[in-house]
Formats: sequence, structure tokens, C-alpha cells
Amino acid sequence: MKEENGLAAHFEDSRGRLNAVAYRMLGTKAEAEDAVQEAWIRLNRSDADEIDNLGGWLTTVVARICLDMLRSRKSRGEEELEPDVLEQAGDAGESIEADLMLADAVGPALLVVLDLLTPTERIAFVLHDLFDLPFRDIAPIIDRTEEATRQLASRARRRVRGAAPRQDTTRQQEMVAAFLKASREGNFEALIGLLHPEVALYADEAAIKITAANKDKGAPEFRDEINGASHVAETFKGRAAGARLAIIDGAIGAAWGWDDKPVVAFCFTLEGDSISSIKVVMDKKRLSEMDIRMFDADEGASS
Repeated sequence: MKEENGLAAHFEDSRGRLNAVAYRMLGTKAEAEDAVQEAWIRLNRSDADEIDNLGGWLTTVVARICLDMLRSRKSRGEEELEPDVLEQAGDAGESIEADLMLADAVGPALLVVLDLLTPTERIAFVLHDLFDLPFRDIAPIIDRTEEATRQLASRARRRVRGAAPRQDTTRQQEMVAAFLKASREGNFEALIGLLHPEVALYADEAAIKITAANKDKGAPEFRDEINGASHVAETFKGRAAGARLAIIDGAIGAAWGWDDKPVVAFCFTLEGDSISSIKVVMDKKRLSEMDIRMFDADEGASS
């Protein structure tokens, strides 16, 4: 009984940090609490005497649970963040905030831009950049080599920092307009010049299925993730014939549809003078929840 009480006490001492880890990975308090509770269940089913570092063991277990939850959520096409996620971040508690070492460049945009990251990028970034875990400990969690894990975190870091300071709207519009023009004209070199060398193209499940079914009609071949400027440029070369500039949830992007009703949205993330990521959304429910207004270049984003 004393041993069980001691284990419970140790777990309670770790609960604040575990909740912080899970919350930054999942973006919602409810899911974070579920992940931590599942870790407690697994701890009770394990032989605690065989665990050398209980704190490290619990962090690893919570991370793996979160990774499974993120992958499950991604396969269902669910949103990763609650609407009031930024308010929730402020309620996490002093002990939790003491564990978070966010760079000033990240700021509150962190929880928003995490939606653009893949589950493995998210895990690598959160564990290393926010909780200072070494890559050698993170690699087994996401089933990657230490070097691959380092690259995942580096790519995630660039996207987070690139999205934190909002780009000037005029510059955003110029970049997206130039991208659409190069795409329509099939100008591969111009596309390459606009894209970050390690740009990532993401597509939701609906986009992948719909474009695959219309491949013979010239639809692009979207996949869950396409990386690298040459591959992304090739995907868009000669495309985007009907796409228009759009304001998507307050940011400049592009969309295509009928009678100003969007059928597909292209969400761009800029890093300096290059496009670092593009997210293609065709899920009807998700589109209905997005604030999208299409416009023409000469009309202007503010009109």
C-alpha cells in the first residue's frame, strides 16, 4: 500500500508538467487530461520497479499517446485547436509556465501554427524546443533516427517562427498573386523562385481523394505531404487556372469555386520572401467553418 501511495504521489508531482507537455502537443485541455490519465493507467499496469527514471518514462508515454491521438485526429480531418485556445494557454498555471521556454519570436502564434505541422513535426518541436528533451530521447517516440528527428524539429521551428510575425498584407498578396500567375503559365523557374527550398505542401483527405478521382482531367496529384521546392513546383505547374486571391481567416491565400462559394482553399505560410508551406483544404465542413472571401487582384484585399 505504501508503495502504491508513493507511486501516486510521484505521479501527482509530475502531473503539472505532463499536462503541459500534452497540452502543447494536442492544443486542448480535455485531450491533454485524457492523455495524462491514460499514462497513469499504463503506469499502474507496468512494473514500476523496472523503471529507472519515472519522470522520463511518463513523459515518453504521454508523448506516444499524444502522437497516436494526433494521427487519429488527422485521419478524421479534425481541427487541432479549440477556438479559445489562446485564453486557455494563459490559464495553465505558474508551475506549468515555468517549464515553457518559448522564444520571443514564437509568441502566442505557436498554438495556431501548430495546426500546420505533421504529428511527428509537432512532437519533435514540442519536446525539444519547449521541454528541452534531447533528440536521442525523442527519436524512438516517433520512430525516426536522431538526425531525422533533428530535421523535423528544425523544419517545424522555421514554420512556427515564420508564422509568428504577420507578414505585410500587401507583400502577402503580391507573393500569392505571383504564385498563381506562375502556376497558370506553367513557369517552373518562377515557382521555384517563390518557394522556400524546404517548402511543404499539405492536402486534407478530401483533396487527395477528389483530385485522384479527377487525375485524367488534369487535376494535380496531391498527397498527405509533399516536400521540397521542385516537387511542389511540379505539382502546381500549369494548374490554378481558376483560382483567385482570397482572404482566408484574415490572411491572404487563394481559393477556387462557383458563385463565390469556395470548393478548395489554399492557405499559404510565408517565411521572409518565400513561401514555406501551402495547405490545401477541400473538406466541406472545414471550408464552411473558414472565413473565405475571394477577390481579384485589381479589387484589393481591403475592399
